[in-house]
Amino acid sequence: MSKLTSKEEKDLTYFIKDWLKVHGYAQKDLAPKLDITSSRTSEIIKKIKDIHRKGGMFRVAKKLIEIEQSWINNPDTNISIRNNELDNEKKNLSQKNLGTYSQLDINYKVDIDVLMERMEKDFKE
Repeated sequence: MSKLTSKEEKDLTYFIKDWLKVHGYAQKDLAPKLDITSSRTSEIIKKIKDIHRKGGMFRVAKKLIEIEQSWINNPDTNISIRNNELDNEKKNLSQKNLGTYSQLDINYKVDIDVLMERMEKDFKE
């Protein structure tokens, strides 16, 4: 089959990134589905080019559809592991931010209305 043009390659790269985002997956989830060890964009595109070489855009679309169907029918634990990692990152960030809020002597967990009332009261005084 013919090679991908640079425009087709660029468009396919954007499509794959958007496609992954829509489904809540990352490149590191796609790599094992493509039977590659690296999740770098260059390696994914290299594999996509190889698939294209063997059967054109039809074969690329078929492979991506197979991957999407496997994600829909058998949700990977990868996504739950990644969600746990994101939750842990959020917890770490909120713990780090506790120090910055405490410098202002504000309990950031207080209802926003109470906080607004405090601000208005302080402003009037």
